[in-house]
Amino acid sequence: MSEEYAAVRVCGATMGEAVKRLSAILAILRRECPWDRAQTHESLRICMLEEAYEACDAIDTGNFDNLEEELGDVLLQVLFHSALAEEESRFNLVSVINRECEKLIRRHPHVFLKENVKSIDKAVEKWENVKWKEKEGASYSERLASIPRAFPALIRSYKVQAKAAEAGFDWEDVSGAFEKINEETGELVAACGVGNGERIAEELGDLLFSVVNASRFLNVNPEQALNATSERFIRRFAHIESEAVAMGKKLENMTLKEMDDLWEKAKQNEKCR
Repeated sequence: MSEEYAAVRVCGATMGEAVKRLSAILAILRRECPWDRAQTHESLRICMLEEAYEACDAIDTGNFDNLEEELGDVLLQVLFHSALAEEESRFNLVSVINRECEKLIRRHPHVFLKENVKSIDKAVEKWENVKWKEKEGASYSERLASIPRAFPALIRSYKVQAKAAEAGFDWEDVSGAFEKINEETGELVAACGVGNGERIAEELGDLLFSVVNASRFLNVNPEQALNATSERFIRRFAHIESEAVAMGKKLENMTLKEMDDLWEKAKQNEKCR
């Protein structure tokens, strides 16, 4: 075994040593593994998204052992992209870290310049003020367009609407958002009646957008709300299936009415807990 290989088998005792070890392992893989050699920023894009989602899932489930592992996978993606950029003479891990350090210092004047801030809201306000000063001169349209397309659609639409609201383009209260939901629902029904697939997709998007707008007024995160509904659906569907098995029936042989009755039973069971 070469000294290089032996060195990377030794765990780092400090943060710097651990990062150096991971970087060294990645360098070996980039040199000797066909898969790692073939990767690009574009091919790794989906990996970055998946690893971030898996880390968030570990947080949601409270699985800290899994969170430790997933954060390592996220860190690997950061190092991988930095290594690729360094090979292209664009930037490297050191410049990535230092750039983030400078941004954090700049956006926390209440900490590093000892400005007086007494609440979390004020701290966030300071952050936003500094952030927008950095982007001074950008139009509102440019600010909307700068919201990453890679965001989940619900999150991106929420942020787009919030940015438009900063320019005063917003309902006075949630009633306007509710009226828009009713309007868009009617337009979707009309589009379905015509049978135009392109128009149906457009109207469905408008309806979803208006629902997100209502969630913003209600201070409800639409992504979390929809995920919670999906989890409830899975639990209730599992109840239907287990009840069907107990009755000696298969789901595919049951009527919708029979399944709906079991669904309502599952809902009642949840309310009684």
